[in-house]
Amino acid sequence: MMQTFSGSGEEWNRIILGLPDPHFLQTWEWAQIKSQFGWTSQPLIWIAKSGSVTAACMVLKRQVISRGFAARLSILYAPKGPLMNWDDATLRMRVLTDIQGFAHSQGAVFLKIDPEVRVGTGLPGEQDDLDYPAGQFVLSDLVQLGWMESKDQVQFRNTVLIDLTPSSEQLLAQMKQKTRYNIRLAGRKGVSVRMGNLDDMRMLYRMYANTSVRDGFVIRDEGYYMAVWRTFMLSRQPTMLPLVAEVEGKAVAGLMLFLFGARAYYVYGMSTEEHREKMPTYLLQWEAIKIAKSRGCDRYDLWGARKVFNEHDPLWGVFRFKDGLGGKVVRTLGAFDFAPNPLWYKMYSEVMPRVLDLMRLRGRQQTRQIVGGA
Repeated sequence: MMQTFSGSGEEWNRIILGLPDPHFLQTWEWAQIKSQFGWTSQPLIWIAKSGSVTAACMVLKRQVISRGFAARLSILYAPKGPLMNWDDATLRMRVLTDIQGFAHSQGAVFLKIDPEVRVGTGLPGEQDDLDYPAGQFVLSDLVQLGWMESKDQVQFRNTVLIDLTPSSEQLLAQMKQKTRYNIRLAGRKGVSVRMGNLDDMRMLYRMYANTSVRDGFVIRDEGYYMAVWRTFMLSRQPTMLPLVAEVEGKAVAGLMLFLFGARAYYVYGMSTEEHREKMPTYLLQWEAIKIAKSRGCDRYDLWGARKVFNEHDPLWGVFRFKDGLGGKVVRTLGAFDFAPNPLWYKMYSEVMPRVLDLMRLRGRQQTRQIVGGA
């Protein structure tokens, strides 16, 4: 039976840690951060007759129109949710049906979900390519219930996961030879890595802004990242550890290591042009791996791989860097939308991409101004 969760944030996090593949984007902290930027949250749980929680879903809600006859229209998003045993056909049909009803009750233009349902591992067409038939059963149920593959994926569909259960020596051995060489080179060239603190946050944002301009991706304004980073840094479970690589006492690269349950995540990385030949980002990743392992994590999520693995992709170099660390590509279903009102959904889908393009253009211009004034 679905019901609204009315407990504390600590209780919510404890509940989702007891479900398969808990994700930090489903935590209470993430919902609280999003509440500072126009979203409200609705935590939902499903309780079995025994009294145990069998599924949970933190749904984020944002009003699309605030006035007029369509004032109740909203969009709903459950990042990396719902959380449950997706192999349980009866349970997943119940949960999907219930959240469709919830979307209707909220006047939603659409509800987007992007659960981590695996459809395969490895690079398609290569020796380690392995399909997961269970993912196809989930896909079939989604289509049967009227869900549509989303044109706006929000999160990366695929990722690269490193199994942290082997020894440190084994983890190094399974990396690409060039990656191992660069890790050792960084150490020989005087690169050191330290744990960052709150005083480093502004400096790391500036470095992140520089990285976005150099590598051609769009970022949000400083206030957003300060809210995310500080909230997780000050939280015990989940938490975030900033790592800073330095050469002769000067910061040249950084990364934000998120930890929740048995999984660590590499979400944000930044670097300068200075001392790039000393390979500080490689040593940063190795230190992050060792820290995650020491904190009891059994997986390190390198956060993102493209849907299509093509060497002509602008982010191919980023993927090869992650691939060199010895992880395995994990392919998932990606995001799906349920639209209670197809007409509004069609209108939203046609207009919103143009709005987002304008927002990204403005974001690039603002970031360049920040970098130029640094």
